[in-house]
Amino acid sequence: MNRLGIESPRGLVAFAALTGCLVTMAVAALTGAGGVFAAAGLAGCGCELLLHRTAPGLMARLGRLHMGATSRFEFRCVLLLLLLGRLHVTGPIGLAAAMTLVLCLLAGQALHAALTTLIRRRRALAVAARNIDLRRLDISDRPPRRLTEWPGQRILVYELSALLGLTASLTTGDARWVVAALTLAAGSSLITVVALVPYLVRAARRLPGAAEVLAEVDAWLIRHRPRTVLYFSGPRDRADQVARWLGPVAALPTPSLVILRERELLEALEPTPLPVLCVPSAAHLSQLDLSGVRVALYPANTGRNIHLLRIPTMQHVFLAPGDGDETADVDPYSKVYDQVWVAGEAGRRRYVRAAVGVEEADIVEIGRPQLDGLRVAGACHAPAPTQTPTQTPTQTPTPLPTVLYAPTRDLTAGEPIVRALLESEPPVRVLYRPHPPSGHRSPEDHAAHRRIVALIQAANEQRTAAALAANAPDNGTFAADALSADALAAEALGGDAVAPDGIGEEPDHARAPHTGASHTDAPHTDATRTDATRTDTPHTEALRAEAARHRAELTKRIAALDARLRRADADEAMLTRDRAAPDPALLTEAEGLRREWHQAHWAASPPWLHQVIEGDAPTLHSCFDQADLLIGDPSDVVGDFLATLKPYALTAPAGLGEEEFRRRHVMARAAYPLGPGASAMRNLLRPLFDPSLDELCTARREVREFLLGPATPPSIQRFTDAVDALAEKGEAVVRLRDLHTASPPGAGRWSITR
Repeated sequence: MNRLGIESPRGLVAFAALTGCLVTMAVAALTGAGGVFAAAGLAGCGCELLLHRTAPGLMARLGRLHMGATSRFEFRCVLLLLLLGRLHVTGPIGLAAAMTLVLCLLAGQALHAALTTLIRRRRALAVAARNIDLRRLDISDRPPRRLTEWPGQRILVYELSALLGLTASLTTGDARWVVAALTLAAGSSLITVVALVPYLVRAARRLPGAAEVLAEVDAWLIRHRPRTVLYFSGPRDRADQVARWLGPVAALPTPSLVILRERELLEALEPTPLPVLCVPSAAHLSQLDLSGVRVALYPANTGRNIHLLRIPTMQHVFLAPGDGDETADVDPYSKVYDQVWVAGEAGRRRYVRAAVGVEEADIVEIGRPQLDGLRVAGACHAPAPTQTPTQTPTQTPTPLPTVLYAPTRDLTAGEPIVRALLESEPPVRVLYRPHPPSGHRSPEDHAAHRRIVALIQAANEQRTAAALAANAPDNGTFAADALSADALAAEALGGDAVAPDGIGEEPDHARAPHTGASHTDAPHTDATRTDATRTDTPHTEALRAEAARHRAELTKRIAALDARLRRADADEAMLTRDRAAPDPALLTEAEGLRREWHQAHWAASPPWLHQVIEGDAPTLHSCFDQADLLIGDPSDVVGDFLATLKPYALTAPAGLGEEEFRRRHVMARAAYPLGPGASAMRNLLRPLFDPSLDELCTARREVREFLLGPATPPSIQRFTDAVDALAEKGEAVVRLRDLHTASPPGAGRWSITR
């Protein structure tokens, strides 16, 4: 189903029903069964509407196969005319009128599609922008969305009108009903076309051309003189590569600029105070006055980088991937840059050993500025507080240790890992956060993901039942009232975090890291597990329910604020006009709401319930702050977690010995290996309950410094210093170039020697 773009069983049923309705309508038209035709048509309209809402991916795929909404509508119009011809209800004149009206309706749809395409292309500016004042260009408003969008739903209205008229004609035997319905549909279509004509004329006359837009952008560049450019080109699903550097670049003390090459990236970019230019054409990019830029930063190696690399007045820097693992690829293309910036010593050695032409003197270690805000674990072997297995519900026991399982590949190996975590004694809390594309790469991974979610749901139901049974004798109404909170019930049954779109920053949470509890090798009974869930009092449950309500309120506020920052009724040209300058108040409010949302989310989540996190929120770094242990595979996720100095485990592939695994992966030298089938899970969890058993604490500090650089000075300071140093070098190079290209004194004048 997923390959067809159908995301739910309901969508599959609707697609099958729509196909059946089309076949039924064709048979009914051929046999003259008018009632069957009308019933199948009305049912097909319902299926179309359901598919537009539940399976937009399928609708897009059908459109690419020339079987979209318009093609299906034209097919049903032909069937309607065929049916009218066989029924002889309308007579020759009525049939001719119906045919004329259907042709007008189809012509209106074709004209509408042509006009919307012309308007959209004419309104596509040569350069789109955010936070850059281009209001002098006098950009007009776009047509209302009700005139240009939702073509499939608009067609359904026309078809529904025709089917209702047909039903009335079949019931009364009067052909005027179907003719009137077709007249209404064709008239509505033509009125929509006429309403678009003024917008087309306005777009042709008032919207600025490429030369005018480039001149206005050049005027802005001359006034603001950005010194640093963050340049990126790539598909929409790679927008995170540039998004992760927006914060560090925005923190620079000198003016900066973001240049994107694809329009879809501008739509996907999160709100930022930085000025942003989207320049799709290489010819237009070459015409911009970027002579004041001294440093150009490239987060990715792409072919379109050459369009900026050829500018000689800049110092060009490749921002290498941050995991620093020696197994990462090193692209020989990197030698075209003036410098390559890596996180730590591991990145430097990787380029030196690869011998791809990058000089060691041109490799600069800047750390990972994005990780400076992560909470770092305390000293190794901290004393562990004791925990009594027979605590009463009115006492506050030590929170359960939290294990974050964040795989990026091979989810089929994750099922035994999650099962072992859920059956662990003493118990732990599991946060399952797969890499976003992981569950959709293959049918096997998708099925494994669903099985893991089902395991977590079942475990949550057992823990919820145990908590209800434990709390019921104390207060008969307390448990029911507590579980009435919307988000709490969803977490108890599904574990999914409900979050608004666009929450992407890592907040500073108030949760104290788990310090551990005493652990012995004695077996734990079911009574011990039940006591582990008896951590709630009526007061704490009331606080948690209040946090859940507060989170729901924050979700609505964030959605409303995001609607203000990303206006759905504005196109690219209007956003270029209206987003002339960043609104610090809105950005500050958005950041505060995101931070508050994360705090409310974790406060509303019972500390003994597992969670499945499939969306963008809570963020990965927020989960890091909650986790006491990470289980993953060698990837950027583990490389980022290493900054917290908390223990982590790496899943080792079958057939690869521990010594060879550590040799291949630098981060594995400070990791607890986890073999196939989650073997050694018991030993892996022991340090969570007795920190003195954490044998790799010192190794983690060494590997972190090797991969990510020293902890002091902060990475953001090293990044800023590197930009400043390279900018000064760029100024010196420009002065030297100007000196060599300057005309000698007296050049261009005739001299006469007597």
